[in-house]
Amino acid sequence: MSAPAAAGSNALTIDVEDWFQVENYKGVIRRAEWEALDRRVVRNTDRLLDLFAAAGVRATFFVLGWVAFRHPDLVRRIVAGGHELASHGYGHARVVTLSPMAFRKDLRAAKRLLEDIGGVAVRGYRAPTFSMSPGSTPWAYDILAETGHAYSSSVFPGRHEGAGSAEFAPFREPRSGLLEIPMTAVRAALLGGRTVPASGGGWFRIMPYPLFAALLRQVHREGRQGNFYLHPWEIDPGQPRPSGVAALPERKHRIGLHSTEARLMRLVRDFRFDRMDQVFAADLGGLPAIGPAPLRTAA
Repeated sequence: MSAPAAAGSNALTIDVEDWFQVENYKGVIRRAEWEALDRRVVRNTDRLLDLFAAAGVRATFFVLGWVAFRHPDLVRRIVAGGHELASHGYGHARVVTLSPMAFRKDLRAAKRLLEDIGGVAVRGYRAPTFSMSPGSTPWAYDILAETGHAYSSSVFPGRHEGAGSAEFAPFREPRSGLLEIPMTAVRAALLGGRTVPASGGGWFRIMPYPLFAALLRQVHREGRQGNFYLHPWEIDPGQPRPSGVAALPERKHRIGLHSTEARLMRLVRDFRFDRMDQVFAADLGGLPAIGPAPLRTAA
């Protein structure tokens, strides 16, 4: 593997959910219909595992409990590949819509299931659609700490519902002491100082690659690490097209799907990536990684 073009390190994270569980389709596809729909999460996640193995990089996989229950072998392959296993909750409900009791139940179900299947401790959590923050759901951090989680990666500075935080760097939620690792954003000099996401997802698919790379390099110049995310469905342009979806949500969901895989592999070549618990080990208090031996870097 060639030397990375950027000196900084970045967390590579995957939110393991299927195409029909996304927020853009919530008004069209009912939860009761999920079981009968074409599941593509296994083939897409396996494709990412193959790509990462070939590139010699490791990632953190935030796995939805609903997916893990139906595809336990996928969870085992993630762990066997040297990746960090983390939680995306169980049912993909936005935290801001849950009561504390319902949130605790969802967290416990997902963590217990993932740990039983994967045989490793699950310390990380990402809220579905980045739907929690110290400002909107301060009680959620207490429950994360209570249920044995060490960190959350659920705040999207400056743009997302419930974000409620201008923090760009990892911080401790004051009441619980739980570590929050926000998604990457920058005040982009190239765009007049606007706060712009530089963390993957739809923005990665929409932005010209040179602009995204420039934003990530700005993150490194500021002495920060990047926090990049993607969903398995984002490398799957052949996924079904549900009827009844409004034009804008459908465009947001499908834009750039044909080129995402190639762009992702270009990013992995151009920058240094690893598991979140390794990139942010100092913020986590130097806790060692839990899981199989590290993946050997390709020559």
